[in-house]
Order: sequence, then C-alpha cells, then structure tokens
Amino acid sequence: MLPILYQDDHLVVIHKPAGLLVHRSELDRRETRFAVQLLRDQLGRRVYPAHRLDRGTSGVLVFALDKETGQALSRQFENQTVGKDYLAVVRGYPEEAGIIDHALSRQPDPMEHVHPDALLAPQPALTRYRRLATVELPVAVDTYATSRYALLHLMPETGRRHQLRRHLKHIAHPIIGDATYGKGRHNRMVAERYACPRLLLACVAMSLHHPLTGQALELVAPVDGAFADLIRRWGWADALPPSWLAPEDRKVAAP
Repeated sequence: MLPILYQDDHLVVIHKPAGLLVHRSELDRRETRFAVQLLRDQLGRRVYPAHRLDRGTSGVLVFALDKETGQALSRQFENQTVGKDYLAVVRGYPEEAGIIDHALSRQPDPMEHVHPDALLAPQPALTRYRRLATVELPVAVDTYATSRYALLHLMPETGRRHQLRRHLKHIAHPIIGDATYGKGRHNRMVAERYACPRLLLACVAMSLHHPLTGQALELVAPVDGAFADLIRRWGWADALPPSWLAPEDRKVAAP
C-alpha cells in the first residue's frame, strides 16, 4: 500500500518510496511496478500524476482524480506557484546558502513528443539552497584521509528534468547515490558502510492551492528508511524542522 498523505474527491497525495517509477518508461522497459498503476489499483479508480519525481527520489507526489483537476494542478506547476522543499546529501561543503542559476538543455522524455530542435535550446533553471549540516568522516575515499558531506535544503523555482541533480553536479557538489551525475566512489562507500544504497534526495514538503476550493495545502513527507537512519547516525536530526523527520528517527546513534 502506498502511504497517502492527503485525499479528497478530486486529488490524492502519496509519499512515493525511492526506487519506484511514477509511470511506465521506455528507459525501464523491464520494470513492472509504477506509482500510477499501484495507486490506481489501491483506490480502484484512474489517477493522473500532476508532476514527476525521479525514480530514485522519494517524497510528496500529487495525483488528480479527474482530468480537469489534473489540468488545473499542472498549470500551478507550469506557472511556478508550487512551493517545493527537498533534502539532499551532497559531497563536500557548499556555501552556507546560494542560488544556482544555470540553464539546462532539455532532455528527451519518452513520454513526450518534442521536436529535436527543441532539445538543443537551454531552458532557464534556478535552484535556491541552504546548508543545514555537515559531517567529516575518518574514511578515505579519494585522495584525502577524510570525507566531507553536507545536508542541503533545496528549493527549486523551476522544474526542469533532473534539475536538482544536474545543478548540484554543476557546482561540484553532486548528490550521494546519484549514479548518473554523482561520484561512484562516494556512492559505493555510503551504500556499503552505512547500508544506504539509494539516491539521497527527497521531496519533504510541498505547498500548493487546491484547484477547486483555493485552500492552501501544506503537504509533508518526512524522510524515512535508510535516508532517515543516515541523518540520525551523522548527527543531523536537530538540523531539520520537526515535521521533516519522524520522532523515532531523532534518537541519537553512533556514526
């Protein structure tokens, strides 16, 4: 069963687990489980995703229960009126706060029909971030005797494909667990030493307006599982707002 964060007659919001595709993709032809299918079977009715999360990303995922609501929700995302808060673990120590204003080329999407020329023109992309916590581990991964990591609060103002992963790579602080844009040695160390093989990126909160009533909706999906365990083990629990981490995951553990 997919965890439901909010539901009414027009929309439903789930906490998508890491590793689950939102819908069928030509890039993952052998995959048989999708959020759209699982939620449809769980509710016994059709659902329409209003946005996307990468397969490896967990967190808030919004679906409409009818086409009209889906179109209204999609307009909010397209008009950049939806507030999105992500947590990510990255390599190294970025600045305490910053803005990544870096245009991104449009990437092919098997679910869309886009003229090849449209893929060549970079699209404006902007991400704000804050550094919440850091850790230095006595583990040699590259040429240094220790390894440094940081916990970031990411606030994308645009919604380009793989924007956060590509932006963090652009500033030389790739997200841990990212097999495409990250560093393999660091990914393997964290996966093996801390039993955390996933992409360390989660959409922990989202704010939008109900497309019918106009009511402000504040949706929260606390980090859980291996991601939450890593935050606890690295002593970062107190750096997060209380709603972004379950109480049981705030207990102190040795790094």
